[in-house]
Amino acid sequence: QVQLVESGGGLVQAGGSLRLSCAAAGGTFSTVTVVGWFRQAPGKERDVVATITWSGGTTYYAGSVKGRFTISRDNAKNTVHLQMNSLKPDATAVYYCAAAGKRGGNWNREEFYDYWGQGTQVTVSS
Repeated sequence: QVQLVESGGGLVQAGGSLRLSCAAAGGTFSTVTVVGWFRQAPGKERDVVATITWSGGTTYYAGSVKGRFTISRDNAKNTVHLQMNSLKPDATAVYYCAAAGKRGGNWNREEFYDYWGQGTQVTVSS
């Protein structure tokens, strides 16, 4: 079992940057295949932002954040980061970290993931 804790959310101005972190509390990501960041804005569905495989570091980005967001992992610290640059107001949402122990499936769907953090609020002002 993996317990996830997100941090790093806050209020930033458009064009600014923010780095989110997802830590595996009380364990490691060693049993996890994929870690993903999802976000949910008020009145909208929860959608994938980026994913990364724990062992190989293969990344995926939603088209809306390509070139501006970077997902990375620190195996030694059992932490996944999401560096968000050139933030736009439409990035305002609760951001969730999720982890999956499965070996196959659609990494971009929330149904794939077994563990979820509590979420961290990101607000981008215009």
